[in-house]
Amino acid sequence: MIYILIVLFILLFGFSYKYAWWKPAVDWNRPRILMYHMVREHIHGAKFNKLRVKPIEFEKQIAWLKAKGFNFVTMQELQDNWGNHPEKTVAITFDDGYLDNLENAFPILEKHQAKATIYVVVDRHDRDWSTYKKAHHNSGELAREPKLSDGQVRFLAKSGLVEIGSHTMTHANLDKLTDEECLQELGQSKQQLEQMIDQLVTSFAYPFGIYSQRDVELAKQAGYRNAVTTKEGIDIAQPDFMQLQRIKISGKDSLFAVKCRLKLGQRGL
Repeated sequence: MIYILIVLFILLFGFSYKYAWWKPAVDWNRPRILMYHMVREHIHGAKFNKLRVKPIEFEKQIAWLKAKGFNFVTMQELQDNWGNHPEKTVAITFDDGYLDNLENAFPILEKHQAKATIYVVVDRHDRDWSTYKKAHHNSGELAREPKLSDGQVRFLAKSGLVEIGSHTMTHANLDKLTDEECLQELGQSKQQLEQMIDQLVTSFAYPFGIYSQRDVELAKQAGYRNAVTTKEGIDIAQPDFMQLQRIKISGKDSLFAVKCRLKLGQRGL
């Protein structure tokens, strides 16, 4: 009996530590920014399945947000109306520009009239940018993932539900670039995306979440008004709009895990 109680205690402690379900929610007046990559089925044995949220799970997540009365905004709308949003405001973001964002995610967004921002890599086709962070990630897995065509990016931009943001020209590791190279990645991607969609591009995402204060200043110089990181959390009342935190949604997360992350801004304790 004592052994069973000890095992139950360990399991309960582990569950509580992993999800911190008992902690009070961060003020719901503070907007949440969610970070996604792909919405598609997992690939057996693949390395990056955490980046792949299954369509059925994405549907559950968006439907739950809608049912709970969340207000969906794009990143530029989030910045423009900061402090005046209703309680439970959420900005959904996607990094890279995968084809499944249109084929699988967009119909769900459209069904629930949920807005989103997609950060597009301009030179995105047949490019395995995972190696730019870690050289041994050379399987070509991300290079094989179909990406949005320019025409599909234009379609999404004109949909009224999707803001197109920049994710640099090549998904560069900015830490490895000179000032001139960094500014080129930032500036050219903004200009080419604006020409592609015939709209201003003011939102940016740092590739890999790797950046320095230099990159923040260069992003401002390039003309971006807001930028997101991969730092997990929920921003305070007056954030630095060039270093906004996000809540990572993993392909391994249950709906319960997503709800906990929305409450706290991060996983567990």
